[in-house]
Amino acid sequence: MMTANEIRESFKQFFEGKGHKIEASAPMVIKDDPTLMFTNAGMNQWKDIILGTRDPEPRRRADSQKCLRVSGKHNDLEEVGHDTYHHTMFEMLGNWSFGDYFKREAIDYAWEYLVDVLHLNPQDIYVTVFEGSEEEGIARDDEAAEYWSKHLPADHIINGNKHDNFWEMGETGPCGPCSEIHLDSRSAKEKAEVPGASLVNKDNPQVIEIWNIVFMQFNRKSDGSLQPLPMHVIDTGMGFERLVRSLQGKTSNY
Repeated sequence: MMTANEIRESFKQFFEGKGHKIEASAPMVIKDDPTLMFTNAGMNQWKDIILGTRDPEPRRRADSQKCLRVSGKHNDLEEVGHDTYHHTMFEMLGNWSFGDYFKREAIDYAWEYLVDVLHLNPQDIYVTVFEGSEEEGIARDDEAAEYWSKHLPADHIINGNKHDNFWEMGETGPCGPCSEIHLDSRSAKEKAEVPGASLVNKDNPQVIEIWNIVFMQFNRKSDGSLQPLPMHVIDTGMGFERLVRSLQGKTSNY
């Protein structure tokens, strides 16, 4: 059984092997962004790069970022103690591409790491894709669904709504559609009785999201409108504690 440290290192080594520069975790208290008090996601320290105001080189990066979610748009404080997989402070494993690779490679890398490196059972993996939004004028993410179909059968690829599958850091700033990866850790008996697809994003404590792959394409302006970003960005975040729990065969992060 892999230890937590071994799992963290395996993630970094995998993405280093894919040409990513391994970065240090940024401070949890943000000093130079008036829109955020705490680092609530791995992409916070790359906000200037994503908005096109800072040099993107190197264009591929990966890290394990310490995050705090106790207020604002991403607030997990109310969830702690009610389920087995939310924290106020947690680590987020992430890989980024700033104007380099996009949806196909990001999806293929995630699959390769989870299935070929960590040996998770593909039958236990479900993914979501953005179903589109009429009010935003955005179509369903057929492109991501097509790339996932190389790895998964159609009944493991699920449409997700704007709440679950359109990621935004805050009320303004970089955002875009996303694909979540969910893992079904129930017993064989439970899986035979109820298909995992019906439990995705339904608060089942054993069918949980472990990784979110965000396709950053837009900047949300203060008037609510969406403006295309100067370059396409891949921003992924995987819950480190959730991954460790799954690989160590536990039923709770705690």
